[in-house]
Amino acid sequence: MAAVEVEKQRGRSAAVAIAALVIAAGIPLWWKTTETYRAWLPAARISELEALQLELRVEVEVVFARGTLSPEQQKKVPASRMREQQQQVDDKTGLKFTYETRFRTATVMEEDALNQPTAAEADHALHTLTETSCGSVVIYIIPEASALLPQDMRVYVGRSRTALLRSQVASVVGAGLPEVLAALDPQMEQVLQTMSFNHQDVTAALTDRLRPGLSTRDSLADSMRAFKSSPGYEITFSLLNPDPKHHQLHWDVEAALDAYIYPLLHKMAPVANFSVDSQILYYAVLGVNPRYDASASAYTLSADSLAHVINPVEARLGSNAASSNPVLNFLLYVPDSLHSPLIIRNDQKQEVASNAFHSPRWGGIMVYNVDGAYGNDTQFPVDIAIDMSRVMGVFLSQLRLMLGFQQTGAPPGFVLEAAGREGVAEWELDRLLWSRSVENVATASASITSLAQLLDQIANIVINDNIAQQVASAVTALQAAVAELEAGNLALALEHSREAISASERAFFDPSLLHLLYFPDDQKFAIYIPLFLPMCVPILLSLLKIFREVQQHRAEKRAKRD
Repeated sequence: MAAVEVEKQRGRSAAVAIAALVIAAGIPLWWKTTETYRAWLPAARISELEALQLELRVEVEVVFARGTLSPEQQKKVPASRMREQQQQVDDKTGLKFTYETRFRTATVMEEDALNQPTAAEADHALHTLTETSCGSVVIYIIPEASALLPQDMRVYVGRSRTALLRSQVASVVGAGLPEVLAALDPQMEQVLQTMSFNHQDVTAALTDRLRPGLSTRDSLADSMRAFKSSPGYEITFSLLNPDPKHHQLHWDVEAALDAYIYPLLHKMAPVANFSVDSQILYYAVLGVNPRYDASASAYTLSADSLAHVINPVEARLGSNAASSNPVLNFLLYVPDSLHSPLIIRNDQKQEVASNAFHSPRWGGIMVYNVDGAYGNDTQFPVDIAIDMSRVMGVFLSQLRLMLGFQQTGAPPGFVLEAAGREGVAEWELDRLLWSRSVENVATASASITSLAQLLDQIANIVINDNIAQQVASAVTALQAAVAELEAGNLALALEHSREAISASERAFFDPSLLHLLYFPDDQKFAIYIPLFLPMCVPILLSLLKIFREVQQHRAEKRAKRD
């Protein structure tokens, strides 16, 4: 009996030891070796991005020329003034517009510049005298009797960040300085809405954070026409020659790019990187057959048929598979001799002056007729030199629309100077930078918050250190961009916003975040139960038997005491 009792006690000790080993070492070891690695993410900072409150600060300098203020009024001119506007876009997004206006009188050199014979010459002279920061606006108040502007012109907006505003002092004769400034405020507001951001542009840039119904129709159309913000763009110019037997085309595309396209892209360097190439495609025809119009003695393409032109031509263009950047296509199509001349008509059946059209977020096509080179004794093929100035003028306008330069409608009494050789005025570029900065911040914040919600809902996705680093970098860059916008540093805000959107996209589209790479919970149970159940059943039965024996032994002792 003693030997049997010793054997039972040894069995109990072995079962308890095995159970203790499994519980103390086996389960923690299994748990540690099979757990999903999830690097730390700044959840608190990410949650702050869900309620995005942006403040856009614009520095405005108002310069009074001689004759616009009396000596008494000049003494009372305030050094600066702040004006704020609030706009709550939705329950999670709010905007605050801050205009910091500084007042001063014109210097002697600025007075000399304002005495130029024309407004354009005065704007050029003022541009050489003043250094304006990116995003700022300088408004020169000139006397009402000044000959610099015609009588029917109130405001002249040049190519730089300066504007000439005709004073309305005559309407407030005898009034104090507050009345004079109050009379100028509506006009200065129009100048700022033209040269700087406006509420519609900023709201349109927030489309990634807004419900579709919150955007206006015009702002939504403008945002859909332009390409989304990207670190880089590929631009391709293609010459389509469907009839090389009759047309021998010559185009000096390199010289045209140097004269028209590269100056604009150089100004756009802070926004994105650009790659430009060109090609000639032979026997490339349109996807539709134009109809002959006897009244116009020409073949016509209606607006309804333009949508069917792109797909057949696009198959011949090739693709930039080595780059993930968007591609902007600009096609110059020379009709064959059997379908020439070829004209494009709009929805109102009117002939399009440029004989070109564009497709949103794709590119543009221009039809170049050469029927004027034919004669009764023409021998084919005909050597044709393409007028690249006319072609690039059309493509430059289309490129501006694709890059996000909106067509600014001048208010009554405003004159906007042409952009010139560079293709864009400085204030136009500032408008784009404001929109791009806000768009980048909205897109990056939406990507980061969506990624955080995804990772929170799906617990078995591994979060590598690289992803955590990208998320942290995106959040830091986002906060820096918001701070720079609040400080009015537009160039730095754009730079930080580009870093934020680049880091957020790398984290969001990382291949390791695919949910299908990991086993769901039901498959894990299907693997672990056949493995652990045969081992656990004897241990559990032994522990249960030991527990019953202990209970029985205690009951017997209690009975003996009773």
